[in-house]
Amino acid sequence: MSNNDNEYKGSTFWQLIIAIPGTILAFTLIISLIAKTFGVAGAPEVAQPAAAVAKVEENIKPAATVEVASADAGPHADKSGEEVYKAVCSMCHAAGLMSAPKFGDKDAWKPRIAQGYETLIDHAIHGIRSMPAKGGNPALTDGEVANAVAHMANASGAKFTPPAAGAAPAAKEAASAVNWPDKLQEKAAAATTSKTKESPASAQPEAKPAAVAAAAPEAKTAAAPAAGKSGEEVYKAVCSMCHAAGLMAAPKFGDKDLWAPRVAQGYDTLVNHAVHGIRNMPAKGGNPGLTDAEVAGAVKYMANSSGASF
Repeated sequence: MSNNDNEYKGSTFWQLIIAIPGTILAFTLIISLIAKTFGVAGAPEVAQPAAAVAKVEENIKPAATVEVASADAGPHADKSGEEVYKAVCSMCHAAGLMSAPKFGDKDAWKPRIAQGYETLIDHAIHGIRSMPAKGGNPALTDGEVANAVAHMANASGAKFTPPAAGAAPAAKEAASAVNWPDKLQEKAAAATTSKTKESPASAQPEAKPAAVAAAAPEAKTAAAPAAGKSGEEVYKAVCSMCHAAGLMAAPKFGDKDLWAPRVAQGYDTLVNHAVHGIRNMPAKGGNPGLTDAEVAGAVKYMANSSGASF
């Protein structure tokens, strides 16, 4: 009895050893056959929608595209030294703030002029001591900075030649090019007049050129006045000189804690201080060319960026 049991248990053990690998192998073969069958058969069905989409896109693709050129396309014309001085440099040089040589002060400018034009330009472009690079306005070109240096130095005894001095003819040509519609209108009117003299015509055709000619000056007179600079533009060109870095106790742009007591004074009070000056801040930030509205816009821009709701 015991011998039969031992033989049965031994055969069962070896059957399991053989059956387990066989089962795994058979299961693997079945999975491979299923994957191969459905994978190969389904590939064309997946590719067909992609091909159909590509065909549809090809059919609806436009025959041509139109690219509109920017209205600002064209060569850049550097601002004159006087323009750059009024917009940027006057912030400190008009009143001699932060040890800046005051505009027109020959004694203050004399040692600087002695350094040479190239050295002064290098200092103005890259900054020196309290003066930031390009007067705090990185949008200025090197040529515009050089023009401003020459303008200030020449007003105090120097005889520097700015690089943009020879750009006047080009500016004149540009101005004449802008007025080409008026010239075409004049030529058209002249041609119409000559035709009228050669062949008799009714009074009505003769009156049309006159009406057009008369309308031109009226249109020019009725042209809308140029809009002032936005608050952001005034800030970048003038106010950022001190407010960007918090120079001379100016409340730093975006610093809500520093602006909170000023915002509490009210919009009208802040505008009045900015227009007429207060403590270290000169009237209109040292740029008298700004209008009161432009100064008010800059105040609103800075205050609102620091928590106000003006």
